This record gives sequence, structure tokens and C-alpha cells, in this order.
Amino acid sequence: MPTAPPPGPADPWRAAAVGLLNLSGLGLGYALVRQWGLMIACWAATAILLLVALPADPNGVPGAMVVFYLVFLLLAAAHGAYMGLRTRMTWPPKAPIAAVLGLALLALPVGGAVLYDEARDEAIEQMLLDRLGRADRLVNAAAEEPFETSEADFRRALAVYHGLTDDHPDSRAAERVPDRLQNFYTTVAFPYADKSYCAAVAPLKYLRTVPRTMSKKELGTLSTWPDDRLATSLHECGAASLSGGSADWTAQFAELLTTFPESEQAGKVEPAVKAEIGKAVKSLGGEEPCAAVQRLESLGADARRLPVEQAGLTDAIDKDADRAERSASSGTYNCGVDQYQDGSFSEAVTTMKTFAEDNPNNRNRARAQKIAIAAEVAETVPAAGKRLPTTASGGSISVTVKNDSPDNITVLYTGPVTGSFTLTACGSCTTYSSLTSTLIGFEPCSDTSKNYPQRTIRLPAGTTYFVHKSKDSDGKTPASDTAKLSSGYIYTECAYTTSFGY
Repeated sequence: MPTAPPPGPADPWRAAAVGLLNLSGLGLGYALVRQWGLMIACWAATAILLLVALPADPNGVPGAMVVFYLVFLLLAAAHGAYMGLRTRMTWPPKAPIAAVLGLALLALPVGGAVLYDEARDEAIEQMLLDRLGRADRLVNAAAEEPFETSEADFRRALAVYHGLTDDHPDSRAAERVPDRLQNFYTTVAFPYADKSYCAAVAPLKYLRTVPRTMSKKELGTLSTWPDDRLATSLHECGAASLSGGSADWTAQFAELLTTFPESEQAGKVEPAVKAEIGKAVKSLGGEEPCAAVQRLESLGADARRLPVEQAGLTDAIDKDADRAERSASSGTYNCGVDQYQDGSFSEAVTTMKTFAEDNPNNRNRARAQKIAIAAEVAETVPAAGKRLPTTASGGSISVTVKNDSPDNITVLYTGPVTGSFTLTACGSCTTYSSLTSTLIGFEPCSDTSKNYPQRTIRLPAGTTYFVHKSKDSDGKTPASDTAKLSSGYIYTECAYTTSFGY
């Protein structure tokens, strides 16, 4: 018995029907002509495609697989049409009906492709939403760290947001980016909300760079969101540094004045500097006048370095700096008094001499000169510095001071009155050895054959301390004497110099 109907005449409709039915991917055309093995081969190819394609992946089916499957379907259709051209069908009874059925079944691969595209689009949306979620978690985690260590994470998260809006503008993830950017800005600038203004400067400066990577259309009002906050942070941080004595205030105020010269915050710079100078001026009368002088000198110099031209603060800042410098100069007197009373006689000498030179018309100049003399005496005789000298002069007791030295001698004295004068050198005199001056019976100015340069001064009763210093003091130490003066006597004081090893 034959296993298949004998070949019939060529039937184009039958060929078309078998070919169309094979295009469905199910091999139904082969079923009509009883080619079961080939039908199973079609099922296997379709099954492999489904295994590769499902579940839908954002990357879709590999291109080579799609090409292979399409080529396979075309070959199956062509081969089925060839076989159906002369092979009879047992069902359906008429070839046109089978052809119509083949056309209808083409809806399966077409519909499947459409559904797959929809599934792939949804997979892409989920992928983008996952990417958005990872960026959100990155922002939230970075918020727990100092900005210096978290800046890189913030930048990575921002790159994700930018990529979503730039590469996938119509996605659901991109639609959520504006809300995420608002959260991003507030998270990065959290120190500002926490009123940690110095810590807020760096993150706010970073946020001002974001418009370089994202368009203003994407950012909206966020493009200028950091400006006022950064100006406020620079002012508040600078003001805190200024009042706290830190040197950082000039850098913070300078950045404020150059970046936001017309801002309200820039207008507050000069009042802050003025107030700090006023506070330092008041401190001149306090317990640390020398520190106040140094503070005023620093404030004046730093104020002049501020870039105030753009903000229109030049005249006001110059007046403040002038006040600081004048107050520092006049306040040097209080500093010198404090040094003297603390026993820092060397510093007091320098301070009072500087004050007298820089303030020729100051009412304290005369006393400052007296204090400088007394401090210089106290460097050699510390007991001389127990009392602060006055500007008193003269007295009832005559004291003649002679110079038994080959050098010009400066005589300094302090006690009830303070002063100094110079005696010219004694041409026939010599410098005494420091050992000789300690011997019992040592009597300078005792050679009656010498004409000692001398000067007579009048002093009050009491203890007066003398120091004699060579004006050419190279290797020569000052000599000193303590005289207890009483009324009714005439005193002679001898000035001489000693040198070790003579």
C-alpha cells in the first residue's frame, strides 16, 4: 500500500497555502503534506528562539539569532511551497481555504513580535528605574559622609540622572528625575540647612558647577538655587572666623566679594569688620593690651587686602583700616605698660620707644619715654622696675655724675624721677676689668689728676637706680649703682664701664 497520495497536478494555491502556513513558525504547512519530521524541526527552531528571547531582556534577542530564525522561516516557507506544489492535502479540502488559514496564522509571529517589543520596552523601563534607584541609594548613603569623601559618589549619581534625561527622555525614570534632582540638591547642601555654614561652602560651590553638565532646562530653578545660600554661607563662615580670631575670614570674605559683589551678604562685610575692630579697640584697656595691638595690626592689614572695589566698599574699608592702624599705634602704650608691669623689661623698652617715635603728639609720649628709660635700667637692676615711673622731674638733692670711661656714656636713672643724659668720653680713662670692679677698695673717679666729664642733676630723696652704658657697647657691660639719697647731702656718682678679661 502507498504511504502517501500520489503526486497530483501542480497547484499554485496549494503551494502558497503550505508556504504561508510554514511562515507561522509552527510548521503547519508540513503537517498538511504529512512531513512530520520537518514540522518537528520547525517547532524546535521556534522553541529555541523562545528560550533565548524569554523573559524579555532590555538588550533584546541577539541579532544573529533573529537573522538565523528569519532565514529558517523563509527556507521553510520556500521548501513547503515547493513540496505543496504537487503534493495533495487531505485537509482542508480546498487549497484557497488553507491559504487563507495561513494568512490568518501569520498573526501569531506578528503578534508575538509586537508583544515581545512591549515586554522588552517594559524591561528597559524597569532597568532604567533600577538605575534610578541605585543612584538614589548612592545619594542617600553619601549624605552620611563628609562632603570631601562623598563628592565622588554625588558626581556618579548626578551622571546617572543626566544620562536618564539625556539618553531616555521619554522613560518613566526620566520623568522622576526632576524630583530626584530636588532631593539631590537639598541632600548635598544639608550642612547649610543644619547651619554649619563653613561646612556648607564646598558642597554649595559644587552645586554651582552642575549647570555645566546639565542644561538649565533640565534643572529649572535649581540652576541658581545654590547662589544665595553660598553667599550666606561665605558671610556667616567669614564672620564666625573673624570674631573667633581665625585668619581664614579674609579668604571667605574675599570669595564673597568677588563672586557675589552686589549681594546683600557682601554689603554686610564692612559692618562685620568695623564691629570687630571696635571690639579690639575696647580690648586695649583690658588685661591683654598687647594681644589687642596685634589684633588691630592684623585687622588693619587684612582689611586692606579685601577685594572691595566691585562691591563699592573701598572708602568704608579704608576708614576701618585707618582706625585699626591708628588704634594699634596709640594702643602700643598700654602694651608697653603691661609688659613693664609683667617684668618683660626688654620688650617694654622696644615697645615704648616705638610708641614714642610713631606718636609724637600723643599725650602719653613723655611718660612712654620715661618708662622706656626705667625698663632699660630694670634690665640691669630688676629692683628698679618695681614701680611704674611718672613724668615727675627735679628735686632738692644735688647729684654730680662723672665719666671715668674712655667711651661716651649714657647715664640712665629711675626712682622718684626718671631720666637720662650723655657724658662725653674721658680721654685719659680706661675700661675697667670686670674682676677689678669687684675688689674691695675699688674707687673709680678717684684720680684727682684727671678732668672727668661730669654733669650735675637734682633728684628727690629716696632710692635712685643708676645704669651707665657705653654708647659703643661692643663687649662692654653696663655698670650700675643704687643710691639712697637723703636731704642735706651732696652726692657724687661715678659712671664707668667694665669688660670681661681686661
